[in-house]
Amino acid sequence: MIQKNICVVGGTGFVGHQLASALSRAGFNVLIPSRNRERHRSVFVLPRVEVVDADIHDEKVLEELFCGCDVVINLAAILNEAGKDTFTRLHVELPRKIVQACKASGVGRLIHMSALNADADKGSSAYLRSKGEGEKVVMAAADELAVTVFCPSVMYGHDDHFFTTFARLLNYLPAVPVFCADARLAPIFVGDVVSAMVKSLNDKATFGQRYEMCGPETFTLLELVEYTARLVNPKRRVIPVGPGMSAFMGKVLGMLPGKLFTYDNYLSLQTPAVCSPPMPAHFDIVPARVDAVVPKYIGKQDIRGRYDSMRQRAARDPE
Repeated sequence: MIQKNICVVGGTGFVGHQLASALSRAGFNVLIPSRNRERHRSVFVLPRVEVVDADIHDEKVLEELFCGCDVVINLAAILNEAGKDTFTRLHVELPRKIVQACKASGVGRLIHMSALNADADKGSSAYLRSKGEGEKVVMAAADELAVTVFCPSVMYGHDDHFFTTFARLLNYLPAVPVFCADARLAPIFVGDVVSAMVKSLNDKATFGQRYEMCGPETFTLLELVEYTARLVNPKRRVIPVGPGMSAFMGKVLGMLPGKLFTYDNYLSLQTPAVCSPPMPAHFDIVPARVDAVVPKYIGKQDIRGRYDSMRQRAARDPE
């Protein structure tokens, strides 16, 4: 059976926008629930994509949303807790409600976005432990639902919260501190993750599987910020911060509005976000290199490049 109607929970964020564009181009009908539909015009203008106001934490609402859908994809996640949006609520309780709503609505296919190093028992941070617990909830339903779990490293791409954030800081600050400067990461292009997710939709070989995904290169966080500085403003100073001071600043900055860096972020970075092989061979995807993608949306970029990027995000192909 070809799956055509897809509900993407958490579909208005960075990954969701990329996934919605890819699904739209592939001819799928996409339904995205949101707390505020009008804030996401760039998503609902895509062909075959509908954004509706809905409370995703209400199980009855989820059941109504899922009726008529062939697939549910859960991307909902947070990096830092804020108010009632806790790790437990978003990463554990919500997946449990999604699983139950899928069963009640007759949805047979569930794709869940987790994170590299997610582990309910051994995760180095509350974030990673909660993501691991959410995985357990989803995989426990594998006897009744066709489940696939994706566990990517740090993702990057247009409008990301990684290179784009550092670029903004480097544009406005004369010097940028890099906490956990020696942390090791293998960032993966969001387009590669999205491609794998789309390929998995009707692929029975992916049912019941968990896939770790990384980029082809491993860097320290310091190296990645220095690379960003070369693209944005080579005159800016990049200052590595050691483990002890990073932990301290995580506790301090975590109490301030915006939570640019928290102690839980510090704990997450204590576990290298790398994997081998970087991309599961099953998907036949050669993961993109950082230097092949990042200059297209960070730093100096010609007008044609920006235009093609906007066309692609609008589900149109460059001429």
